[in-house]
Amino acid sequence: MTTATPTPRTREQAGPAAGPGRPSALWPTMRAVWLRELLLFRRYWPAITFGSLIEPLVYMTGFGLGFSRLIDSVQGHPYPQFVGVGMVVTSVLFASAFAGMFESFNRRKYQKIYDAVLCQPVDVWELVTAEGSWIAVKSSVYGTAPLLVTLAIGLPPTPELLLVPLVALVSGFAFALLGMWVSCLVPAIDWLRLVVSGVLTPLVMAAGVFFPLDGLPGWVHAVAAVNPIYHCTQTVRHAAFGTLGAADALHGAVLAGFAALAWYLAVRGMRRRLID
Repeated sequence: MTTATPTPRTREQAGPAAGPGRPSALWPTMRAVWLRELLLFRRYWPAITFGSLIEPLVYMTGFGLGFSRLIDSVQGHPYPQFVGVGMVVTSVLFASAFAGMFESFNRRKYQKIYDAVLCQPVDVWELVTAEGSWIAVKSSVYGTAPLLVTLAIGLPPTPELLLVPLVALVSGFAFALLGMWVSCLVPAIDWLRLVVSGVLTPLVMAAGVFFPLDGLPGWVHAVAAVNPIYHCTQTVRHAAFGTLGAADALHGAVLAGFAALAWYLAVRGMRRRLID
């Protein structure tokens, strides 16, 4: 008994399904993708939850308690709270980017799940949006863990704290889509580790997560200006400390623009890999 491998549609076959004559299948696609992910999540949630929660808490404890003996406060806030709020960003970043890169590569290259989905009247942009939205929700939930710990160690609660999950959701969506696009560029999955070590980690260091960028060389500030992780960090930190201002509107606009660009690149990359 043999199992036939799903064959995705060609551009000519995909075109009419995505054209103006067909109602958008975004919501049915999202519902189907989310249902599948929830069924899978019930099987592996202990392992992924442990890793997603423990790793940032270990970093938070190490940096917070270790450096707090040397650093009394940063920008008027106790250093453990400063780092704890920053760890929200790294938790969202790595949870969403890793899923966008490694999981989407496996599903496209080896498991052929995306080929099976595209055998249905579903367009690539609907598939990408559904996958990205699921990853965004999951990563934003895990990203709140450091914030809860920071509240437990003395962070004063403010009404603006309610905006942190929203910022995490938008950022997680953007980073997930960026990861999906990167997964379309590399020839083998091992190359993704180079992206993590050579791109994501340096960008985190230039985002003000563990230390403020004040007093650093000008080129660091130039990198931060185009670094979406920096804009996410600033928005989350200002919301957590209740110091939101006009500058955060710019940070939010940069994040929204980055999410739109990442969505376009992910759709284009997936279409090239799956259909063209």
